[in-house]
Amino acid sequence: MKISQRQSGDIHVFELAGELDFQTSPDLRSKLQPITEKPSHKVIVNLKKVSYIDSSGLATFVEALQKAKRSSGRLVLTELAPSVKSVFEIAKLDKVFLLTATETEALELAAQ
Repeated sequence: MKISQRQSGDIHVFELAGELDFQTSPDLRSKLQPITEKPSHKVIVNLKKVSYIDSSGLATFVEALQKAKRSSGRLVLTELAPSVKSVFEIAKLDKVFLLTATETEALELAAQ
């Protein structure tokens, strides 16, 4: 898994590529943790190039979402590849997370 990170104003944007599974999710968790522990953080994760996600990848996002809610932060997932989106739908997590079709929409939503 490749993880790139950049900032757009006060919003942290992560772009992932590859498979997000039990072997790679700890790396993502370690990159998200310092940001999600800060109050009122804003994070976007672009999943356009993620070809596969398993339950440990989902758990990483659930943990980040819980931290966001506790600290008045915001987590937005964007550009989910069809195979990844179907995993979120099967787990009914598409109703829990803020999901957007484009990164532009995600930036607008995260800024609110």
